[in-house]
Amino acid sequence: MEEKNSTQVHMFLLLGFPALPDLHVLFSIVFLLTYILTVLENVVIIALIKTNCELYKPMYFFLGHLSFIEVWYVSVTIPKLLANFIAEDRSISFVGCMTQLFFFSSFMCTECVLLSAMAYDRYVAICQPLRYPVMMTYQMCVYLVVVSWFSGFTVSLIKISFISQLNFCGPHVINHFFCDVSPVLSLACTDTSLAEVVDFVLALFVLLVPLFITVVSYLLIVMTILRIPNTQSKKKAFSTCSSHLTVVTVFFSATLFMYARPKKIDPFDLNKLVSAVYTIVTPSLNPFIYCLRNQEVKRALKKALCEKMSVSKVSLLSTCKDK
Repeated sequence: MEEKNSTQVHMFLLLGFPALPDLHVLFSIVFLLTYILTVLENVVIIALIKTNCELYKPMYFFLGHLSFIEVWYVSVTIPKLLANFIAEDRSISFVGCMTQLFFFSSFMCTECVLLSAMAYDRYVAICQPLRYPVMMTYQMCVYLVVVSWFSGFTVSLIKISFISQLNFCGPHVINHFFCDVSPVLSLACTDTSLAEVVDFVLALFVLLVPLFITVVSYLLIVMTILRIPNTQSKKKAFSTCSSHLTVVTVFFSATLFMYARPKKIDPFDLNKLVSAVYTIVTPSLNPFIYCLRNQEVKRALKKALCEKMSVSKVSLLSTCKDK
């Protein structure tokens, strides 16, 4: 026991992107702007949904929670990545690494389940429109959101409880830009078989079950849309779920590639690239995907901007009169 304690690693180094040292300044600016943009986009969506009564619908209730997840999702990884680039501080403590891994995994798993709940909402809206107000009540929406958060954090807690019990005694360099399962497991100097199996099974469960629900929902949606005789009605029905389908396709493709396989592998730069897609790029694009194709959200945004401009004009006129 004393020998293990003497070699136990208490600090890791995040390798990041060592092959591109000349582009660190450019990457810092890009990632910083992306982070600010992502947070602002999702905060605007949350504010619109909270303040506009036209958006008090199940679809936007779920979208508000998705935006809330995205804000924290990017906040778990990007600030530390910026610290690596700007301050050149690549170190992260063992506790900090496990904490980052826990929250990253929690938000990712929660988003998986929430996306399937949104798919179910679209299924009810298109396939059973007359029963939609009865089936998708506020209580039902709250229940689906609570299940999403509870399942996401529970799965992550189980995974981290196994990983954190391993001994890490060098090398202490994590070949990634954040603490992810695969590169962390590769540093363990004890048997990781149990941790790998638990993580693999839980990854399959939290990914494949929501994916199955999503695929079945959209198969039923497509079958229903194809039976609609009017072409214009078909386009209208499909437009209500096309944005969600786009987000689901990108998110599940990347996460299945990264996590639905045994974990103790040699991480390549391709893994970092795929990770960057669903940790940085996707959260910044989701608000555009959802809102630019959604007339109700665009109307709510225009209304909010018009009201803001009206208030500004009134304040300006009052100031001029006072003078």
